[in-house]
Amino acid sequence: MLDPLPSDPDLLKLVLAPLLDDFIYWFERSGQLLRATPLAFMTPESQQDLGDRVNHALQEVKVAQALLAATDGQAGVEMAVLMNWHRLVAECWGVSMKKRSANP
Repeated sequence: MLDPLPSDPDLLKLVLAPLLDDFIYWFERSGQLLRATPLAFMTPESQQDLGDRVNHALQEVKVAQALLAATDGQAGVEMAVLMNWHRLVAECWGVSMKKRSANP
């Protein structure tokens, strides 16, 4: 027999919790790269700016994760905020790809 569809709070936890985990993973990884490696294709200022934005987004995600846990899945995140985080992760992926292609 098929399981019934999860309720809205259960669905929110099922989808949002792993998504927040992914954002944390990628922001932490990107922050480490930006702190540890001078990137020849970026100015120090732009590298610092990206690192600052990554750190700020990481803190936002951690707050969202804490709220989700504290409210037992009743707190969500606005789609516009998720999209901003997604764009930032994509920007970090682009920097990582450039780094790999510059240092084969």
